[in-house]
Amino acid sequence: MHISSLPSEYGIGDVGESAFKMADLLKRSGISLWQILPTGPTGYGDSPYASRSAFAGNELFISVKKLYLDGLLDVEDILRKAPYSERVDYGQARSIKMPLLFKAAERFLSLPKDKREGFAEFREENREWLEDYALFQALCAQYNDSRWYLSWPKELRVRDKDAIDKAKTKQKKLMDIYQVLQYFFHIQWKEFRAYVNSLGIELIGDIPIFVASDSADAWSHPELLMIDQNGKMEAESGVPPDAFSSTGQLWGNPLYRWESHEKTGYNWWIKRIKANLELCDVIRIDHFRGFEAYWEVPAGSETAMTGKWVKGPGQKFFNAIKNELGSDLPIIAEDLGVITKEVEDLRDNNGLMGMKILQFAFGYGPYGEYDTSNAYLPQNIGENSVVYTGTHDNDTTVGWFNSLDNGMKDYVRRYLECSDDQVLWSLIRVMLMTHARWAILPMQDILGLDSSARMNVPSTCGTSNWSWKMREEDFNSSAFGGIEYFTKLYGRYNFKED
Repeated sequence: MHISSLPSEYGIGDVGESAFKMADLLKRSGISLWQILPTGPTGYGDSPYASRSAFAGNELFISVKKLYLDGLLDVEDILRKAPYSERVDYGQARSIKMPLLFKAAERFLSLPKDKREGFAEFREENREWLEDYALFQALCAQYNDSRWYLSWPKELRVRDKDAIDKAKTKQKKLMDIYQVLQYFFHIQWKEFRAYVNSLGIELIGDIPIFVASDSADAWSHPELLMIDQNGKMEAESGVPPDAFSSTGQLWGNPLYRWESHEKTGYNWWIKRIKANLELCDVIRIDHFRGFEAYWEVPAGSETAMTGKWVKGPGQKFFNAIKNELGSDLPIIAEDLGVITKEVEDLRDNNGLMGMKILQFAFGYGPYGEYDTSNAYLPQNIGENSVVYTGTHDNDTTVGWFNSLDNGMKDYVRRYLECSDDQVLWSLIRVMLMTHARWAILPMQDILGLDSSARMNVPSTCGTSNWSWKMREEDFNSSAFGGIEYFTKLYGRYNFKED
């Protein structure tokens, strides 16, 4: 469950009261893992997987109530709440929260210097990415467009030194505000994580393998990406036809120049992983198979079908990471999709847990019989795995089962020995019985929600994606009692003492 999905009076979830309330609920339910989506500031479409920065935090996740308690906002400010909506309305959330966040930042900047020592230290420690991000956001506002490669003057696109210096002078006030907002995010997140950890709960974060083309990373480090000096992509990322799309998925992210990363000892990636481990205890790397081989699509293609597999950095990349972080990497490999033995070897040789999705477990073999060799079937799941009913890219389990044909529904019913209305909890029970080291449930499945609560439909754009939101009354759902019962029954209960 992502932070954005927490109940909130300000249009979008944040690391305020609801986040702490959720941590308490997870503890009471015996849950010891909370997985979230990427935490970066989102751009067009508000996908967490297309962030404006691989290092910055989403300013919308800052709690304005906490800023009020810090004396940075007035009581009338926090009374400016969003009208009720069933889903996250990002535009509305920005219109309400950003003016308040800016006001708090300006008030903070007016404080005596000795009251801002923590900020000065934070800015110095993160200068390598923070200044570029703040200038990027300021220029996005100036030109009303984050697509720097299309709308910005050439001298800024190519980062001419004189042009950058002039921009920094002109945009100093806005840059200072964005840097303060990152400090607010850092302080509040640090407090949130410490509380979650104190309950015996680990946070699992998420790193998209690629960066967005309209990001501070692409603008400030074009030498690391397959783009020309003006930001035009030479090739783009995607995947071939799969279970989600018959024409493949065209993601539109620039690909890496892995030879450039290798020359620096994969320094940018090492810093990226370290930054994410400042936020979370474990990280899931999305599209792990791209480190072994990635799908390269010629720039301008209408679908991903014209792509080809190109070798990635492979073991050299993980050797560099291990040299910095140690051999026991706290990483989950998202190993879904077209997986080869080479990908499996890269995962296993580095001791990484893979993912198993129960919604993918039920299928037909080549001759029409049920495929009992399916790697996602509970009896075939190994210990070095994380098992899910589904992920943010899947339908809810209720929606998934309702969409099956009658023959497959019969297979699921007979496998689980249950009736239609028992499928969800029977699947949860079987999931917790597997040998998988970890088992993770989408919040929508705990609450028994249908397809209307789906988080994302891959290869689509629309306001329903990334916008599911939990209701305040869901905190009192009896379903959490069922989760507590099963976590105790199958030895997955969080036994940390209060």
